[in-house]
Amino acid sequence: MSELKSRYKVVIYDCDGVILDSIESNYIFYNLVMEHLGRTQLDRDDMKARQVLHTYSFNDVMEYFFAGDVCREDALAFAKTIHYQDLMPFMRMEEGFIDALDRLKGHTSLAVCTNRATSMDMIIEDFGLSGYFDCVMTAAQVARPKPHPEPLLKVLDHFGIESWEALFIGDGEVDMQSAKAAGVPFISYKSHLPALARIEHHAEIVRHVFSSL
Repeated sequence: MSELKSRYKVVIYDCDGVILDSIESNYIFYNLVMEHLGRTQLDRDDMKARQVLHTYSFNDVMEYFFAGDVCREDALAFAKTIHYQDLMPFMRMEEGFIDALDRLKGHTSLAVCTNRATSMDMIIEDFGLSGYFDCVMTAAQVARPKPHPEPLLKVLDHFGIESWEALFIGDGEVDMQSAKAAGVPFISYKSHLPALARIEHHAEIVRHVFSSL
């Protein structure tokens, strides 16, 4: 790929729905909380709830489900006892992701910008992603997670680049909104959100990142 030049200095990935298919693990996590409280399982036909639990930060998801609820503190305390390792069997890596990273690495820097808070390091290790990313920005490192632009702006600051020199790949509205507010070009993965481009497979990212000399 020496005859190709990257259009971007950094390619940034969201995690859930982009790196990992983790929707089932997210349902299991929040249904465990509901079970602990003696409540019914989440309605999988509720698309708003599905979007929230899959794309928002933990604190924002808990606020969505339990704001003003007398059991809010109990729910928060129990949720923090659920271990990532118990959910890992219900996650799988998106097809072609590692191959795409191998094609990009060495030509552009790679980063993650996720609303996960504490499990990203374990995910990187367990899914064989160590050594690929120069920056991993999580909700635990910012005061205002996505959809606020702060996480992406901190990634830009880490690399010392302008917004147009990065590309962000996400699948949710919070990703799109964060990218728009930060001025970072956005690619929509397996979704129909307004974007610079919409892709269905990680192999497609290569033609958006590289241009012929």
